[in-house]
Amino acid sequence: MLYKLFPRMRVWTLKERQLSSRDGLVYLDRGMCVVGWMPPKDKCWRRIYALWSALTTVMVMILLVLSLFISYIKDLRSFTAGQFLTSLSVALNCLGLSIKASYTFAGMKRFQHAKKLLDRMDERCRSAEQREQLHQNVARCNRIYMCYQVMYCFYAASTFLAAACSGQLPWKIYNPLIDWRASDFNFWLASFVEYVWMSGAVMQDQIADLYPIIYFLTLRTHLLMLKQRLERLRTDPRMSEDENYAELIKCIIDHRLIIEFCNTLKPVVSGTICVQFLLCGVVIGLSMINIIYFSNFWTGLGIAFFICDLLMETFPFCYICNMIITDCEQLTNCLFHSNWQSADRRYKTTFLYFLQNIQQPIVMTAGGVFVISLGTNITVAKLAFSVVTCARQLNIAEKFS
Repeated sequence: MLYKLFPRMRVWTLKERQLSSRDGLVYLDRGMCVVGWMPPKDKCWRRIYALWSALTTVMVMILLVLSLFISYIKDLRSFTAGQFLTSLSVALNCLGLSIKASYTFAGMKRFQHAKKLLDRMDERCRSAEQREQLHQNVARCNRIYMCYQVMYCFYAASTFLAAACSGQLPWKIYNPLIDWRASDFNFWLASFVEYVWMSGAVMQDQIADLYPIIYFLTLRTHLLMLKQRLERLRTDPRMSEDENYAELIKCIIDHRLIIEFCNTLKPVVSGTICVQFLLCGVVIGLSMINIIYFSNFWTGLGIAFFICDLLMETFPFCYICNMIITDCEQLTNCLFHSNWQSADRRYKTTFLYFLQNIQQPIVMTAGGVFVISLGTNITVAKLAFSVVTCARQLNIAEKFS
């Protein structure tokens, strides 16, 4: 049933359908269309879509952040400690979202260029084994998208229901158009408006957090297939020296495409991950204080999903970056241990040039400062525990009890 609704989540066989790397980006592209980041190709629809892009930008990236901080000025005394920490955590995350969304929206042309590079990489996947790997990657990427969709949407829905059923606004966003205290109808209307408004922010946050994972997971699939091609260099006795040399040149071109793909997306990913590193530790720390001292079961459930979503912002991509560094080391080993000793001089000269260039690992940085790796992610997680430790030393829970 699930695969009928979302057919790209299952692994298609080669007889059923021929897929490409772009098929792993379909759900991600649809999400970008929904949040107003990917305009249609038709010029007439582009003008109408521009209004939608302007609306989502103003409502989510500007007004939502302003409304959250205005609520602290006007209604700070009405906040409980738990409500304030929930709202402050979301406000800081929304502030980071505005910056991440700006980087992502500004990099849409880079995404289009990256897709063209993936198309060129796909042209080299001619064997049944490598086509099957492409199909598996397509299903993996689309499943990851749906997992993120469920986790992020569940946070918004659980927070809305837990707060609304207890007679409180979910995030206490400043709304001058609706007086939620006037009647029960106004209360539920204001709560529903907050839920829809915050759902738009959650959707944008999901896309900004997810695109590095999907794009670089696809890149890693092509790295593994390049590794297989390097292992097969000069192993077929039926190929002449000219054919072996041509195959080596194709592998060099494949490696250049991979490097160009990384350089294309680096500026966008660098800014996005840098914001996540700077804010994630503090926001997780505030959420942990809230869930330990000030929440009940239902509000704690929503905060727990919020913490899980925050961890999903950084950990998976840091893990993928570590795996890519390891893959680059394996590429060097595979090339060096290939059957090159008995090759002619032309092959050896090109081989040495390629060996020198392939030894440079693909290292992603956040803001050109932090290396994106599991070590950096652990450092960010430690910051969250430092925030909780400070709260304990200051006896914050006793002061608000």
